Amino acid sequence: MSEPVVNPTAWSRLHHRRLREIYRSAGWPCQDLIEVELLAAGLVERRISGGVHETLRVTDAGIARLAQVFASNKAARSPHEALVEQVATAMGRAGRLAWRGLALRVALPRALLIGELDAAMGVAEPTARIHPLWDELSEAAVAADHAWCMACPDVFSIRHSSVEAYLQPVVHEIKVNRADLLGDLKKPAKRAAYLGMAGACWYVLGQDAKGRPIGAPDEIPAECGVMLMEEGVLKVAREAPRRAMERLPFHVWMALAKAGPAWREDEAAQVMLRDAP
Repeated sequence: MSEPVVNPTAWSRLHHRRLREIYRSAGWPCQDLIEVELLAAGLVERRISGGVHETLRVTDAGIARLAQVFASNKAARSPHEALVEQVATAMGRAGRLAWRGLALRVALPRALLIGELDAAMGVAEPTARIHPLWDELSEAAVAADHAWCMACPDVFSIRHSSVEAYLQPVVHEIKVNRADLLGDLKKPAKRAAYLGMAGACWYVLGQDAKGRPIGAPDEIPAECGVMLMEEGVLKVAREAPRRAMERLPFHVWMALAKAGPAWREDEAAQVMLRDAP
């Protein structure tokens, strides 16, 4: 009777994640269908330890599959995504908790939002209207001269501290395209939103096709710090001004809790080893 064959095209991210977890852990079995399919495909094998405990081991075929997936994922990442991941990882190594792709509400002066909206629409004279984007919440939620906007920082991080006043939230805005950078610099409301949610804001500038920085530090407004990518290493070109923040708003805590921080695979492996019987 022939052995069952699992179609490789049917493998999902769950299969690949489980394979990585088994490789990086002590190999304790979960005994679910994902594990069954990995065993049937020959990517994982069972071993008996001490004649009692059954553990799992990634086979040579499984290691080859992991290398293939890693190469594919690395090639698929855009320069922007790669730099975002590098900054988030750097924050993690610095002892901070980092998030990517958050969407946070920030209250900004209505005059600033109206002026930016009119400029984008080519209106010469400011008007009294407000775009629906700024009025997502009720008027009672903010002061009469403020409105809410959505801010989406590339990387948002806080210190790993149990004292709220010591969290020091920081925003990193990643730019890898010159035109995108110049367009972003014309949006003072966006920078104001970042500074409203964090005690410091950094612009991280990538390189063009010739290996040159896409911008110079003196092009970035003084209220933001500047980091440059040089030979694959992040370097501080200008420190970001910092201000103290006593606490994070409750809606920010809720957004952080829902998203969960960006974590590295080796951290997950440590959790599995710690929880192993």
